[in-house]
Amino acid sequence: MNADWPRLKIEDIAVKVGMGPFGSSIKVSTFVPEGIPVISGQHLHKTRLEDTEYNFITPEHAEELRNANVFRGDVIFTHAGSIGQAAYIPDDSRYERYVLSQRQFFMRCDKQKVWPEFIAYYFSSTEGQHNLLANTSSTGVPSIARPVTYLRSIKIPVPPLPVQRAIAHILGTLEDKIELNRRMNETLEAIARSIFKAWFVDSTADGLPDGWKLSTIGESAQVVGGGTPSTKELAYWEGGTVNWVTPKDLAALSNPVLLDTDRRITELGAKQISSGVLPKGTVLLSSRAPIGYLVISEIPVAINQGFIAMICDGELPNHYIMQWTQANMDIIEGRANGTTFLEISKSSFRPIPIIVPPSDILKRFTEQAEAIHQKIVSNLKESHTLATMRDALLPKLLSGEIRVSEL
Repeated sequence: MNADWPRLKIEDIAVKVGMGPFGSSIKVSTFVPEGIPVISGQHLHKTRLEDTEYNFITPEHAEELRNANVFRGDVIFTHAGSIGQAAYIPDDSRYERYVLSQRQFFMRCDKQKVWPEFIAYYFSSTEGQHNLLANTSSTGVPSIARPVTYLRSIKIPVPPLPVQRAIAHILGTLEDKIELNRRMNETLEAIARSIFKAWFVDSTADGLPDGWKLSTIGESAQVVGGGTPSTKELAYWEGGTVNWVTPKDLAALSNPVLLDTDRRITELGAKQISSGVLPKGTVLLSSRAPIGYLVISEIPVAINQGFIAMICDGELPNHYIMQWTQANMDIIEGRANGTTFLEISKSSFRPIPIIVPPSDILKRFTEQAEAIHQKIVSNLKESHTLATMRDALLPKLLSGEIRVSEL
């Protein structure tokens, strides 16, 4: 880190460091419809608290747990389970007051010395994560030993407050745009669903209009599955250039578009899969554990056995089939079976009825759906670029390698 910046212990720059309550203090039976929200790990995936859905306890119960109450500006950490999480509560949070769950602890910053956003960004950096997790126990559930005492002892670089604010502003601006793109895409997806419902669900509620017909998904698209080449055969994996995906890879996607994968197989490996390399535009549906992850692939891709893939080279375009699949998920899940986990087979999937509208209507729908889809893809690509920029800037700003003035 930059030699010009002093390294101070957390205890020297914090007003308070505290723990969440004991496990028995907050239980499902204590939850109420509204009151004081309880923060859990699901709210700490980023450096800023994610104000999504909460469980609540009464204000009276929260007062009993006053030592675990947190407020705007506090930085929250996870000491057990998903350790390494660090997020601050922003000034525009939905609530003024929260209560930690049993796996969290927190730092209340002395704002005359440190800025909360800077602290959160530091602990999301490589050095910050190393320091935060250096006292980790791997026995049983991963946990940070003596989290409050340990956090107080950690030394971090402390640049002048204006520099801290500037670093937080630069990184926060990038994250704001990423978040804006995410929300825009949610809206675009909702618009696409609404158009499909109005054109093809509501309009057929009382029967098929003239010129419309009934078919099956198996007759309207090529329905294929995937596989996993032997992991013992290096020739199938080493130096692979073919994108290969599993349902777990789709779990992390925030939008129903597959742009890239972290897994690769070789061309020889792809030949071991009956469906081979699927073309761009294929609709992928996870068929087990769980059923329901759904994307249009923007890349040629091979899949494992956890998918049903629909190659849309017939009379129904992929955007129509994508929306139809989403709208009929209850029917799809109803045809699943299994003892260990539910799975829908290709043989059970292919006979599901699907409505085939006239080609002119499909053409007009595709034009609108494709325009929406391309805007979603554009936003995703931009967010990926911004995230890459943020991740590259983070260590360099925190180390002083790049000065704020240079940006």
